[in-house]
Amino acid sequence: MPPIASVKGFWRRVTEGFTLQQLWDQFRRDAGTSYRLYRKDVEGKYEARSRWRRWFGHAGALFWAMLLKLSPARRVFLLLAVVLLVSGLQGARTGRGLIGAVALLALLGLELADRVALKRDLEIAREIQKWLVPQAPPRMAGVDIAFATRPANTVAGDYYDAFLCPAVGATPAERLLLVVADVAGKGMPAALLMATFQSSLRTLVQEVIPLAELVSRLNRYSCEHSLEGRRFTTAVLAELDRATGALTYVNAGHNPPALRRADGTLEWLKAGGLPLGVQAGAGYEAGAVTLRQGDLLAIYTDGVPEAGNEAGEHYGEARLTELLRGMREGSAAEALSSLVSSVDSFIGNAGRQDDVTCLMVRRTSA
Repeated sequence: MPPIASVKGFWRRVTEGFTLQQLWDQFRRDAGTSYRLYRKDVEGKYEARSRWRRWFGHAGALFWAMLLKLSPARRVFLLLAVVLLVSGLQGARTGRGLIGAVALLALLGLELADRVALKRDLEIAREIQKWLVPQAPPRMAGVDIAFATRPANTVAGDYYDAFLCPAVGATPAERLLLVVADVAGKGMPAALLMATFQSSLRTLVQEVIPLAELVSRLNRYSCEHSLEGRRFTTAVLAELDRATGALTYVNAGHNPPALRRADGTLEWLKAGGLPLGVQAGAGYEAGAVTLRQGDLLAIYTDGVPEAGNEAGEHYGEARLTELLRGMREGSAAEALSSLVSSVDSFIGNAGRQDDVTCLMVRRTSA
């Protein structure tokens, strides 16, 4: 028998130090993700049959769905491997069964090689994406800023930023621009469009134009790359005068940001227009509010209210409203941590179905 130390070392290498409960939770999340991938190919097609016929129908539909996700050459290879394995088991011909098992392992090796290569590319894409967004909030007098993002996949379609840019008109001070955007969809396509959104925004802000005009130009640019509106972007862009607290904003089809006053009342910032990339000639209305000392502005993507748990429930606007109203005085980072912890606790082991991003701004002085 192998030494106990060798067995423990092998187990640690296989599990990477995870406990059995952590391994089971990870398996459940992976199984849930796989189920959602194949669900549309299986659900609802065999409900009228008897239990056993329904079970075989679901099994056959699942196998067919998995088969079609392989390349044509690998489909044939898989079918031959299954035939050899089944015929070997039925006829007690261990040679055929062994060849079928080896063929299945070889096919698994090919798929794993593709997965590793794709994962490597995605890791590189994630590193590049990190360069496009700030890693730490800017520190400046008058405001306290915090932000966080939780991608559903390796790369995300959410974008957030907070930076100083040239002021419009005769105002000598720089304006603080706050941005949160969400490209429709997830994964690499959304991440690529997020990168183009960031580059176009950074270019346009140098032209020193009013916020509504800035959003209109972003919209025209987005329409050129939105695949006829199928890849639109929702966004909130806001300019804050740190001296007076005056906030000008445009909501382009995004979840309305919440402005929590110091007394606990909430205001929702809805003025704006259509999502970017839907209609080239769309007009945008700029709204205006004033952030007073102690007020908190929360800008978030739809991944917050639409976060789902294992029971199929959504976090919802009601929970978000209750949480924001109940927040006590504190830093923007504390408010952000409270929101993220609440959403993570609600999701549990269900896993994220969409990117979750939030930007908090608290006015600290008049």
